[in-house]
Amino acid sequence: MLFTSSAFFAFLAAVFAIYYLLPGRWQSCWLITASLFFYAFDNPRLLALLLAVAAVDVVFSRQVVRGRNPRAWAAAGVAINLGVLAFFKYNRLLGITFPSLLSAQSGPVHTLLLLPLPIGISFYTFHGISLLLDTFRPGPARDDVSSARGFGEHAKNTLLYVSFFPQLIAGPIVKAHQFYPQIGAKRFGDIDWDKAASALIVGYFLKVVIADNLSQQTFWIAYPYFQGYSSLNLVVFLIGYSAQIFADFAGYSLIAIGLARLFGYQLPINFNFPYIAETFSEFWTRWHISLSSWLREYLYYPLGGNRKGTARTTLNLMTVMTLGGLWHGAAWSYAIWGFWHGAALVGERATRGTRFYASRHWAIRAVRMALVFAVVTAGWLLFKLPHVSDAAAFAVALYSNTGLRTARSTVFIVAIYVLPVALYHAHYLMRRRAQARGAVAVLDGAAKPVVLGLLLSAIALNPGPPQSFIYFQF
Repeated sequence: MLFTSSAFFAFLAAVFAIYYLLPGRWQSCWLITASLFFYAFDNPRLLALLLAVAAVDVVFSRQVVRGRNPRAWAAAGVAINLGVLAFFKYNRLLGITFPSLLSAQSGPVHTLLLLPLPIGISFYTFHGISLLLDTFRPGPARDDVSSARGFGEHAKNTLLYVSFFPQLIAGPIVKAHQFYPQIGAKRFGDIDWDKAASALIVGYFLKVVIADNLSQQTFWIAYPYFQGYSSLNLVVFLIGYSAQIFADFAGYSLIAIGLARLFGYQLPINFNFPYIAETFSEFWTRWHISLSSWLREYLYYPLGGNRKGTARTTLNLMTVMTLGGLWHGAAWSYAIWGFWHGAALVGERATRGTRFYASRHWAIRAVRMALVFAVVTAGWLLFKLPHVSDAAAFAVALYSNTGLRTARSTVFIVAIYVLPVALYHAHYLMRRRAQARGAVAVLDGAAKPVVLGLLLSAIALNPGPPQSFIYFQF
C-alpha cells in the first residue's frame, strides 16, 4: 500500500479516527492490528514471515532479560534475524554468483533461490537485532522489557515496535531504546499539528512532485537508452537521479515522521540536508542517518571503531561500508557502492590534515561541497544500474558521447525539478547563518504558511506519474 494511494488515505482516516476514541490500554492493540493489515494488504502471505520474526524477537529478548545465559540468547536471536535476512534477501545473489545452482529448471534449491524478496525485511530484522542488543545491555529498552507486566504486555510492545506501519516498509530504522519509552496511552490534544503537517507536506512534495516527475527523465539512464544521449545529457541525468533519490527517500522519511506524530510517536530524523556536506564523514551524518547510526553503534564500534590504529580503522571502515552497501540490495554493485564510499572515507581521513580540509574560506568550502556531491552522485549510478557491466557502459558513453547533439528540453525539465532540491538545501544554509547571528530565517517566520500552501498547491496540480518508493526494493 503506497503512501500516495487513495487506499492508504482511506486506511489512515479510519485508523486515526478510531485510535483516539479507544481507551489508552487498547490503542497499541489497534495500531498493531492496523499495521499488520497494512503490511498484508498487497501480499498477505508475507505476514507469516513478519510474525515469525517478531515471535523470535519476543521470546529471545525476554530470555535475554530473564534467562540464565543472556549472551547466548542475544547471540542466537541476532543470528536468526541475520539468517532470515540473508536467506530471503541474498538467495538471488547466490544464484547469480553460482549460475550452476540455477541450471536446473526445478527442484528445492532452484525454488529457494527464486523466492521473492519480502518487502521491508531489511528494516524489521534490523529492529529485531536492535531490540536484542539493547536488552542485553543496561538502558531504556532493557528496563521496559524487565518492567513489562507479563509475557503478553512484552509481546504487544515488541510487535508494535517491529510492525509500526509508518516506518515498517522503508524506515527510518528506530532503535529499541528510542521507541520503547514512547509506548503508552496517547491523547488527541497532545498532537503537535505544526510539526506533523510540515513533515507531511514537505514529504509529499518531495516524493510526488520532485521524485515522481524526475523519474520520467532519469529513466533514460537505463541500458541501452543512455547510449543515444550526449555526455552533457548524461551528466544532467545523473544529477537528476541524485536529486530524485534524495527527494524519494527523504520524502518517504518525512511522511513516516509526520504519520508517526499523528499517533503520538516521534521517529528520528533520517535526512539532514546531506548535499551541503563538505566531507564524506559529514555526508554520512546527514544521509540515511538511522542506518548510518545503526551501523556505527552496532557494528563499527564493536569492531573497534577508530581506537586500534590506522590500519584497523581502515579495515573497519571498509568492512562496515561494504556491508552497508550489501544491505541495500542483493547485487555485487551495491557492495561496490559501499566500497566506493568506504574508500572515500579512508582517503579523507588520510588527507584531512591538509590545508584543503582545514581552510574555512567560502570558496574552498564550496569546492569541498561540490567534490562530495560529485563523488556521491557518481556512486548513485550503481543504484540505478545494478548490473556492473551496464554502469561501466554508461561511464564509457559519458566519455565518448561528447560529439552527440544535446537534447536541451530534457536539460530544462531536469533543471526545473532539481531547483527545489537545491533551494531546500540553500534555505538550510541561510537558516544556519541567520541562527548564528541570532536572527530568524525568512521561511521560519510568517512566510512559512505561505510556502507550505504553495507546496500543497504543487502536490495537487503537478504530481508526477505514481512511482513506488525506491527504497521499497531494499
